[in-house]
Amino acid sequence: MILGGYASEHDVKIAKKVGYVMCGGDLTSAQEVSEQYLLDIEREAFMSLCGEQKTMARIQHMLQTNKPLRN
Repeated sequence: MILGGYASEHDVKIAKKVGYVMCGGDLTSAQEVSEQYLLDIEREAFMSLCGEQKTMARIQHMLQTNKPLRN
């Protein structure tokens, strides 16, 4: 999608973080994990994205215009 111009580099960064969380993180084999573990890695991913200037610009733009910013 990035080669076709449908996704920005920041979109890819966000998608990788979402995929990491949905797959249960960096596990060595198939195993059950607790709900708290999933919440912890979700929070970690969200907080790391909040430290990005482009993420903050997206959040601010959405709150002001009710439309997504594609940066």
